[in-house]
Amino acid sequence: MEYNFQQIEQDSKKRWEAQQVYKVNNTSSRPKYYVLDMFPYPSGAGLHVGHPLGYIASDIFARYKVMKGFSVLHPMGFDAFGLPAEQYALETGQHPAVTTEKNITRYKEQLDNIGFNYDWSREVNTSDPQYYKWTQWIFLQLFKSWFNRDTQKAESLDTLIAIFEKEGNAGHAAPGNDTGTFTAEAWQAMGESDRRHILMQYRLAYLDHAVVWWCEALGTVLANDEVVNGVSERGGHPVERKKMRQWFLRITEYADRLIDSLDKLEWSEAMKEMQRNWIGRSEGAELSFTTTGGQKIAVFTTRPDTIFGVDFLVLAPEHELVSAITTPEHQAEVTQYVTYVKSRSERERMAEKKISGCFTGAYCLHPLSGRKIPVWISEYVLAGYGTGAIMAVPAGDDRDHAFARHFDIPVTNIFGDLYTGEAAVSDKNVTITDSDFISGLSVKDAAAKVLETLEAKSLGTRRINYRLRDAGFSRQRYWGEPFPIAYKDNVPYAIDEEALNLPEPMRRLPLELPHVEHYKPGPEGEGPLANVTDWVLVTNNDGEIVKRETNTMPGYAGSSWYFLRYMDPGNQQEFASKDSTDYWNQVDLYIGGTEHAVGHLLYSRMWTKVLYDLGHLSFDEPFKRLVNQGMIQGSTRYVYRINGTHTFVSQGLKDQHLVDQIRVDVSMVDGVELDTEAFKGWRPEYANAEFILENGKYICGSETEKMSKSKYNVVNPDDIVAQYGADTFRMYEMFLGPIEMSKPWDTKGIEGVHRFLKKFWRLFYDEQKGWIVTEEAASEAELKVLHKTIKKIESDTERFSFNTVVSQFMICVNELTDLNCHKRGILDALVRLITPYAPHMAEALWQQLGNEGSVIHALFPEWEEKYVTENSKVYPIAINGKPRTELEFALDAEEAFIRAEVLANEAVQKWLEGKEPKKFIYVKGRMINVVV
Repeated sequence: MEYNFQQIEQDSKKRWEAQQVYKVNNTSSRPKYYVLDMFPYPSGAGLHVGHPLGYIASDIFARYKVMKGFSVLHPMGFDAFGLPAEQYALETGQHPAVTTEKNITRYKEQLDNIGFNYDWSREVNTSDPQYYKWTQWIFLQLFKSWFNRDTQKAESLDTLIAIFEKEGNAGHAAPGNDTGTFTAEAWQAMGESDRRHILMQYRLAYLDHAVVWWCEALGTVLANDEVVNGVSERGGHPVERKKMRQWFLRITEYADRLIDSLDKLEWSEAMKEMQRNWIGRSEGAELSFTTTGGQKIAVFTTRPDTIFGVDFLVLAPEHELVSAITTPEHQAEVTQYVTYVKSRSERERMAEKKISGCFTGAYCLHPLSGRKIPVWISEYVLAGYGTGAIMAVPAGDDRDHAFARHFDIPVTNIFGDLYTGEAAVSDKNVTITDSDFISGLSVKDAAAKVLETLEAKSLGTRRINYRLRDAGFSRQRYWGEPFPIAYKDNVPYAIDEEALNLPEPMRRLPLELPHVEHYKPGPEGEGPLANVTDWVLVTNNDGEIVKRETNTMPGYAGSSWYFLRYMDPGNQQEFASKDSTDYWNQVDLYIGGTEHAVGHLLYSRMWTKVLYDLGHLSFDEPFKRLVNQGMIQGSTRYVYRINGTHTFVSQGLKDQHLVDQIRVDVSMVDGVELDTEAFKGWRPEYANAEFILENGKYICGSETEKMSKSKYNVVNPDDIVAQYGADTFRMYEMFLGPIEMSKPWDTKGIEGVHRFLKKFWRLFYDEQKGWIVTEEAASEAELKVLHKTIKKIESDTERFSFNTVVSQFMICVNELTDLNCHKRGILDALVRLITPYAPHMAEALWQQLGNEGSVIHALFPEWEEKYVTENSKVYPIAINGKPRTELEFALDAEEAFIRAEVLANEAVQKWLEGKEPKKFIYVKGRMINVVV
């Protein structure tokens, strides 16, 4: 019987579905293990062979843990809200709900085709109202909470109101806009609107105005990294800076906790460092410089000891004081420069190598020496970082030094003396000797003395600064979660608050997204929902018109907590029961790409900590262990058209002509050989193509790059599964290389893995004889092969070294084939061993072996020490240092016995040529050398 993978895989899937083998309960006597993939956005393009890499790895590990006796949660769902679906709707006229459902169906077909062990009864879809009901509920927990810096956790706003009623806010400064200090009496005297304005400065989900990138064509606000060269990264549409009302999450309050708890996570140090750098915690001081016109300019520095080397200040062009301090003679130049910077994204400004800036004409006074210092503006200073102003110390900073040289600004050293050398930041351990003020002090002590002096003058204070900014949580688009917020007298309320007094049905979640006919922006840059007047404007029980929020939540809203919903997806009373979250607890293993390092992972960690603080969870970190899979790259193919003709020249002959290099669809290429007839039928402009061949073939050029439809190098996993089977596809993706590394796809290489599975099958079946498994007892040699393989595969699976697992299977099958082994005692364990990797074939063989139940629930085989411990050694026997033969001896053999056996050996006698050995060198476990 041949290896008929199509029939085998079809039968195995049917058996698993009938027996519901992947269904898992929230109660079990087994220890739990939670394996999670970063769920996909279901695009219309479907999966290519690069997408399943991480899914296969997690599937293998999930199956392995089941066989090791764990109750394993391994779910899958879809991150279904977002701008791409809405933009596709704009382009095609289809509603995003329709295209999203269609795409999800396609994805599930492809995933099932590869044979993943998902419990589909737990599927989530972030655009399903029964899912986003709880996204909205969590948002309201954020809206109704504040971060108590004394307790370092989120608490209900009721506790803050109680503090204000008792003592005002003197002990609890607002993290938002400055509310000033007020007493309990002042709080009691305030009206409802004033109180809610103050509470907004404390809420974890809060409303503020911000200057954002607005893209009219896309109808939404874009993040800084979505703007390149003044246009949107998606579509290349014009963008503009616009001040708009936006929702934010106060993630900055969690900055320290987000940094500190990284130490208890099993993440790579590189990933942890990315998060630390993004949060950007730095200790230093905020110093105050006064302009000659009396304005105060605050700067943040981590090196207050360098204050004597300040030669100029630099403000961000959008700093609020720029217009106030700019002198008339510099106004035109400053205005022109500010306009230029408005077209630049923060990403571009930070990466810019070219020096640019503009003098404001203003001067400030050095707070210690009284020196006049010029005030400049430059795009390399960002308004959102620190105070939006820096004190430039050219003698201690390369960028400041280059700026000073470019604009011919006189440079002093860090002690105020004229300086002409290159910039060189002082080492923290050097002793400063060149200043009377800080003579002989270390950097640390000098900084402390400077800061102490400035504090006494009320010109400086110690401060901790963060690079992290509060997360923008508004999108001016349709396809996203509606905010459960409505405005009364322009004041925002949660829809369930008594003060809003909405009719009962309007108070309930979910607040569903209304159906719309078009997705164009509303007036004044509002989201498309603003056009749905009968949805936006509703009447409360007092007959007042209130207005619903017209923005929607960003894509990361639903993905910030989806791992929790998998634990209890059918729950209608809460996002997940306490019993389910206590049982499944943290995700034990999370697999996904590094592109989410500082977005999704940070937000998920914050949401988890908030829910923990508020008593809804018993853990405050979502993902215990994180593995970042690499990328499977595409292998692009090129053809070469001779300029101005319809003639295409083969790759080896292209240098003889002037040619255009054109990407060609890899489906028309076998290795590097082009199917010229298929190419001619690909597009009308190639119908009359002619070809100059090499040895009768057209050879394409090739390049390894990202797999993408636009590069025509996408390989559909459905095609690979149809040709070779899902088990071959799974094992080949693992065989390509370490899971963390990027590697090129090569369809040719898959044939070797397919041949291996056929060889594995032949241990059980002979094409003529049929079933050949015997009941004979296994030999010592066969048991050694098996148990060495079990030990190696268990160890490598635990280490995620899946490529070496596949190699070990190949070695094992070759050795058992050489031993002509077809014994049930060996093969039964071997089937269980390969189950996580090639489950369909394993299921078929398990049934044929006569076992009960599915191999999915069989126990992983255990290795025995006696079969993996070497009790003998094959020694190379050297004569005068040159290897001449090999002999095997027990590891505990006496040297006298070994010497006698070696010298009596026929091959050794030949090389001795009748001479007596002068020396016999025996190194136990390594080598033997006879010197004559």
